[in-house]
Amino acid sequence: MIRLREGLEQGDLKRLVHPEMHVDEFKSKLGRDEDVVVISLKVTGKEPATDIVNFVEKGYEWVIDADVSSGEMDDGDYIVFIECDRDPSVAGNVMAMMEDLMNLTQQDISDWRVRYRNGREHPLDEKILQDMIPKTPEEYRQQFGHQDIDKLKAAAGVKVTTKAPKNDSTENLRIAAGIK
Repeated sequence: MIRLREGLEQGDLKRLVHPEMHVDEFKSKLGRDEDVVVISLKVTGKEPATDIVNFVEKGYEWVIDADVSSGEMDDGDYIVFIECDRDPSVAGNVMAMMEDLMNLTQQDISDWRVRYRNGREHPLDEKILQDMIPKTPEEYRQQFGHQDIDKLKAAAGVKVTTKAPKNDSTENLRIAAGIK
C-alpha cells in the first residue's frame, strides 16, 4: 500500500496568483474594521484559492481567518481573504507570508504591487506596508473616523430610514418641527 501525501510544493501555484495585494479593501467578517486588517489576493481557479487558504490558516498563527470568495468574479478568478489583528507586527507578518507564497508561485516579490483601500498602487515592501496600514485601532479611527451610515446612504442615493431614538431631546425637536 502506498501512502499518498498531498500538500503544496514549490511552483504548484505558478501563474495562478495575480501579483497584486489589496489591504483593507473589504470589510472584515470577524470583527470591526478598526480591529482587523483584511488582505486580499486574486487567484485563478477555486482549487488554487482553497490551497492558499489552507496554507495560510495552517502556517501562520497570527492569521485569524482565511476564506475564498463564495463565487467567481467575471473573469473566472476568485478572491482569497486573509484576516489578522491590526497591530504593529502586521507588516512584518504579511511580508513573511508573502515571501513563503513566492516559493509556491515562483514569482519575484519585486514584481508585486500593493493597494490600500482602493488607493494608489505601490511596490510590495515592508516599509511601504508599515507606512500605509494603520497599526492600531486608534490609528485607524484617527485616519478614517467613524463614517455615519446615514451620510453614506444619502451620498449613494439610498433612502435614509434611520429614526432618531425617543428621548426628551428628540421629542422636543419633533414638537418644534411639527413632527409627531
